[in-house]
Amino acid sequence: MEALNRIKITHEEMKYIALFESLTGASLRDCVVDEDGTILVTVKPEDIGLVIGRKGSNIRLLRNVTGRDIRVFEYHENPEAFVKNALKPARVYEVRIVERPDGSKVGIVRVDGRDKRIAIGRNGRRIRRVRLLSKRYFQLDNVVIV
Repeated sequence: MEALNRIKITHEEMKYIALFESLTGASLRDCVVDEDGTILVTVKPEDIGLVIGRKGSNIRLLRNVTGRDIRVFEYHENPEAFVKNALKPARVYEVRIVERPDGSKVGIVRVDGRDKRIAIGRNGRRIRRVRLLSKRYFQLDNVVIV
């Protein structure tokens, strides 16, 4: 929770949070617009169904209203649980947070060999988004798939 207190949210992101909350009834933890224009939404695990909606109806509605792609992430206080859930549907065996001698923190993720492509995502998008959110919430300098 303390990491969320240090997060800076832009005016545009505040508008998206208000829009999402009014249309879905869910309480968003955070909203970030990715470098490719995708809206990354973080919600409490119990609110994920509200944001997605029945058969994805709320996501489709929000995509139509915003004109942007939307990705929803489950927020967890525990960085290992957050990273593991963020990489779904890849089968993640283990997530370890390692502090290097220089003080930087790295998340090392061991995934099923057949799921590395899923964990990385097309053109590295999924892992880039996980790195962005992990740095934002847990000050992880990198997340590595092994």
